[in-house]
Amino acid sequence: MSSALRYYLIAIISSLLFIPFLGQVHLFDWDEINFAECAREMIVSKDYLRMQIDFQPFYEKPPLFIWLQVLSMKMFGINEFAARFPNAIVGIATLLSLFYVGKKVANEKMALWWVLIYAASWLPHFYFKSGIIDPTFNLFIFLAFFQVYSLRQNARKLSHVLFAGVFIGLAVLTKGPVAILVSVLSFGVYILIHRGAKGYHWSQLVGIAFVALSVTSIWFGIELIQNGSTFLKEFLTYQVGLFSQNIADHAEPWYYHPIVLLVGCFPASLFLFQYSLKRNANRNATSDFSRWMWILFWVVLILFSIVKTKIVHYSSLCYFPLSFLAAQQLYRLSDNQTQLKKGIRIALLFLGSVWAILLIAIPLVGLYKGKLIPYIQDPFAVANLQANITWSLAESAWGIAYLILIWVSVFMMHRQFKKGLLLLLIVQVMIIQITILHFTPKIEGYSQRAAIEFYESKQGQDVYVQVLGFRSYAHLFYTQKHPSLNPNYHKEEWLINGSVDKPTYLVAKIQDAAQWKTNNNLKLLYEKNGFSFFERRINQH
Repeated sequence: MSSALRYYLIAIISSLLFIPFLGQVHLFDWDEINFAECAREMIVSKDYLRMQIDFQPFYEKPPLFIWLQVLSMKMFGINEFAARFPNAIVGIATLLSLFYVGKKVANEKMALWWVLIYAASWLPHFYFKSGIIDPTFNLFIFLAFFQVYSLRQNARKLSHVLFAGVFIGLAVLTKGPVAILVSVLSFGVYILIHRGAKGYHWSQLVGIAFVALSVTSIWFGIELIQNGSTFLKEFLTYQVGLFSQNIADHAEPWYYHPIVLLVGCFPASLFLFQYSLKRNANRNATSDFSRWMWILFWVVLILFSIVKTKIVHYSSLCYFPLSFLAAQQLYRLSDNQTQLKKGIRIALLFLGSVWAILLIAIPLVGLYKGKLIPYIQDPFAVANLQANITWSLAESAWGIAYLILIWVSVFMMHRQFKKGLLLLLIVQVMIIQITILHFTPKIEGYSQRAAIEFYESKQGQDVYVQVLGFRSYAHLFYTQKHPSLNPNYHKEEWLINGSVDKPTYLVAKIQDAAQWKTNNNLKLLYEKNGFSFFERRINQH
């Protein structure tokens, strides 16, 4: 099979994996709805240079990914499919890039293993069906690293300098200065390991920095000229805050991200432990790239384990080096250059069984929630479980089948490693799709659907809708909110106690609602699945 045909097959298969059914479930609060709402408000306000939330300045992110969502919404409308479509395209581009880079640094066989293990791992696959920034940011950073690596390997120095700068600049426009931080720290580690920047000239580094600065100036420069330094100051303050303090109750222990990668990147993560410390006497391009990948992996993992704010997707940049290093081991194992360690077989069985038991348990929790509720201390979770979601025992069959096939594939690896591995990867891709299509909508039914359905019921009405006591963007996106001429429209105190000029609805989580139930200005409409819905009595003033 020719390389061109392989590219076409990867593009077609990844399109089938990532694009269908993107809009079958509501966007999840916060991040998915946050970015989609920024894009929607750009369209409503026709201000495509500045990010807004509730039509107030939003200083947390640059606009590149938001622009992609705007383009998608212009094509498909303001909906879930459009919000997630950019990452589906990024997913296709990512798998094609993995194959291209894998061929360049190793060979086609290793490149194919890389594509397969990435697509068959839980979180790397799942993120391409989401509407968050990170898959796009991660791809730009990875491509920048590949260009820097290629700068040392190839004669076409100028093009690699240009592309490295462009990709770093695009990464900055996607997520901000963390792109520069990761790049500088990684190159610093490279210098320490090599006792100098061997293979690189200072003029090349200056060139990369100049191109990156030029790309970022496409927006940052225009923003600075048009609106002064306010955005830059607020933006940098927020970025520093993410690293120095717990933002939005995301304080987790230092080992949070290692566990996320170990469990969330199953099965790729386990093949890292196949790695041998024995050095290859013949240094080659693959070993040089491997060193870059190890550097990227540890820099990202340590950096985001140190910072105070820990969110699951902060370590997602590790997916690229992790999957590459795993693919290296798969290539060696499939080529009979080494044997799969017994400990890894046991780990595959154990962690695969954990995932399978989780899928078996989800329908059982839904069916027998009445027996579990007395043991749950969180009133919001208890109320969530009251959602009317239909389950059957037969749905646990997905998890049972997954459990059986995991064990079969791992036992097959002992005698016929390649066949067992292919079975494992196929099973993984299938169960991820089943989870996304079958289980995720039902889980969303417990967590937020009652609130979102309430917001949707207010679309097109000239009303105020606000949340009380918790952070959310869902009420903005799903009411399709427009800016108000009243300057107080976004102020909680005014909406509760002020002279409101139109019907007003307020939503609180059930465990916090007591303080508002005693307010004579508010009438409790109903409570459902963890949320209390209030109407403002506008005749009080």
